Amino acid sequence: MLGVGRWGPLGRDAAGEGGGPAASRGEPVHRPAATSERDAWVVLAGVPGIGPVSFARLLAAFGSASAVLFAATEPHAAPRLAAASADLAGGSPSLGGPAVLALIEAAEDPERTLAPVRRIGIDVVTLADDAYPARLRRIELPPPVLFVRGALTSLDRPRAVAVVGTRRPTAMGRSTASRIADAVAGCGATVVSGLAFGVDAAAHAATVRLGAPTVAVIGGGHERLYPASHRGLAAAIVAADGAVVSEFAPETAPTRGTFPRRNRIISGLSDATVVVEAGARSGALTTAAWALEQGRGLYIVPGRLDDPAVAGSLAFLREAGPEARVVAGIAELLEDLGLAGGAAVGAGGSRQMRRDLTPAEAAAARALASGAATPDEIALATGLAGASVLAVLTSLEVRGLAVEAFGRYRAAGPLAAAGSPPDALARVRSRIRAA
Repeated sequence: MLGVGRWGPLGRDAAGEGGGPAASRGEPVHRPAATSERDAWVVLAGVPGIGPVSFARLLAAFGSASAVLFAATEPHAAPRLAAASADLAGGSPSLGGPAVLALIEAAEDPERTLAPVRRIGIDVVTLADDAYPARLRRIELPPPVLFVRGALTSLDRPRAVAVVGTRRPTAMGRSTASRIADAVAGCGATVVSGLAFGVDAAAHAATVRLGAPTVAVIGGGHERLYPASHRGLAAAIVAADGAVVSEFAPETAPTRGTFPRRNRIISGLSDATVVVEAGARSGALTTAAWALEQGRGLYIVPGRLDDPAVAGSLAFLREAGPEARVVAGIAELLEDLGLAGGAAVGAGGSRQMRRDLTPAEAAAARALASGAATPDEIALATGLAGASVLAVLTSLEVRGLAVEAFGRYRAAGPLAAAGSPPDALARVRSRIRAA
């Protein structure tokens, strides 16, 4: 166990504050080693009441996180620590009495914070590391420390899009979230969301089904995963080369105040945020506000007037004006996001599919080529479930094999050449009338 006297005013490891040569080479960041500066970052970031602002002020005042913890073990530490948390203009300290006492206790027993990190085997990335995600580093309040389970590379892929919304979506909202996530991931971008019920879970699940990486940012520590029923989804995300990320120490319980902080990371890890459905008090609107604050793109799926499920979305569209764009369709969204060309690269101008069609996609493609135009017609022609039909149609849209307008689909690209045999279409429509 680390003793009080082992914190030195310049207590850093041999690699220095930057995380050492492994981080600079892009290798996996090592988990904390006793008495290192990385340990000190973890302990300091894990103190309740110390957020990015207080962390930065303390680091500036003392020179290193180790020096902060050393100062916390000295006599009469409380007033010195409180004074150090004030801004340069001499304003009020950002640390209150409870936070100062928690800092002193953490410095006296750092192992209480470090042991869970080692025990559950998560990686630690600090702002001092080259491995810290570049997008997140550019926001105004980047978290000093990230606790990551899964693939660190998934946090910094070339393109990333957040898909967020209400915890209580309509069936259409859930389906729309799945379709958008499927399309975005199919174009090679990372899908980022918050692992919550509803829209978030639908976006993560659709990406996992595609076998693509998705990043889940949680509002508490890894040991207090919320909601607990999503542990299986979190494991599937990690298994698909994605990651579950938190700025909170592993045993931190989620509270009403931790989720807005979580939301700034969701938008901060993303090039753009898509809000699928949001009620008047939905937390997704906080993510939308952060996206605009951080200078990232914002896209909002509109809905029916007077529908409570989208009341917040419509109000935000009205207030944000041209800064927020309306999602007019999947293909249009991909074009707006700069992803429209990501699903296929043409030789001689023709689209080449990235992978062979699945049996469900092939069946839907045949139905489209035969003239089926609505999801119901395609479901009857293929025997696929309604939700599966929508997901498959989205995939065909991304591949350039289908085009949607006003809820009706038609064959495009190579499929269009197959024609629309009237007898096949008549059979499908007669089955609909008989149903």
